[in-house]
Amino acid sequence: MDLHFTPEHDAFRAEVREWLAANVPAEPLKTYDTEEGFQQHREWEAKMNEGRWGMVTWPTELGGRDADLLQWLIFEEEYFRAGAPNRVNQNGIFLLGPTLMEYGTDEQKADILPKMANGTEVWAQGWSEPGAGSDMAAIRSKAELSECGEYYIVNGQKTWSTRAVWADQCFGMFRTDPESERHRGLTFILIPLDLEGITVNPIPQLDGLPGFAEIFFDNVKVPVNRRLGGEGEGWKVAMATAGFERGLMLRSPARFQETARRLIELYKENQAEADRDPAIRDAVIKAYMSAESYCLTTFETACRLIKGGKIGAESSTNKIFWSELDQNMHETAMDILSARAELEVFAPQAKGVGKWLDGFLFAQSGPIYAGTNEIQRNIIAERMLGMPR
Repeated sequence: MDLHFTPEHDAFRAEVREWLAANVPAEPLKTYDTEEGFQQHREWEAKMNEGRWGMVTWPTELGGRDADLLQWLIFEEEYFRAGAPNRVNQNGIFLLGPTLMEYGTDEQKADILPKMANGTEVWAQGWSEPGAGSDMAAIRSKAELSECGEYYIVNGQKTWSTRAVWADQCFGMFRTDPESERHRGLTFILIPLDLEGITVNPIPQLDGLPGFAEIFFDNVKVPVNRRLGGEGEGWKVAMATAGFERGLMLRSPARFQETARRLIELYKENQAEADRDPAIRDAVIKAYMSAESYCLTTFETACRLIKGGKIGAESSTNKIFWSELDQNMHETAMDILSARAELEVFAPQAKGVGKWLDGFLFAQSGPIYAGTNEIQRNIIAERMLGMPR
């Protein structure tokens, strides 16, 4: 792959770097898995939107910069290099946003996207249910069209909804044809979380903070104009969202390149102890090579999309790769740090290394969210290799 940037791309990179240098908070924000930290991150989204950096690929009239996917990847490189805050609204801007661009009406785009970009409305996912996790075709939550045809009556339960504790909206699929089975008869619906009949219960993560929630719907009335795409077309719409989630936008390569860079620094700082196990040095080298490989693959995917291509079943291979890469890098960091790895972030003896423990704990969820890796391997076997079910 021959990757060269144009003068326009270089100028874009310089502009991004300058803005971030002037605006990234000097002190880290509190985690967005706390109410205070969630609000701080919402304010950061608003700050980014002032400079039209909230989502650079969006049209200018919706707060973006009409940037192409290569510019977005450049932006991500500079964003992670600057140590900027994690994006609290990533479910919205990286997943629902591109899906709205493809399937939303003009009214939906004008109403939803600006508020998504400035942090006014933070979005949660409404995918998984008890008995329907990675296998979304098993969804049982129902949305029945009212007699007047003006709203859906939604009943059911969603679980493991990321950011739902303090989010404003959720998106998900609901079964609108009670006689349907599997992927047929599903509809993609956008639901405000403050509607009557909705109950949100926090679910603690490994660190005890409520990064997830379960959402209960009890005869919730949702206006029919909150449907994305046609009735019964939810599977098609959701697969577009899943493609962005697994194959490109949710986890940009810059995230893992930055982790690999930090891992190399950690190894150098602790080389005398780390070299007692030769496998550690090999793992550090492999981490760097894998992060760079994922970067080049993502640039290839972006170029293909710019030329009119689509993200297909190969997004499952990407999802497996980046989730296992994240795990491997953090496991290597734990090996380097040895007993110190167990210190929490703000422990006096941690000396800045406690962040690796947070990353390690979060990395354990990588093979689960965005569709478990076991399901992704089934997709690869059936849709890419042509193997029987």
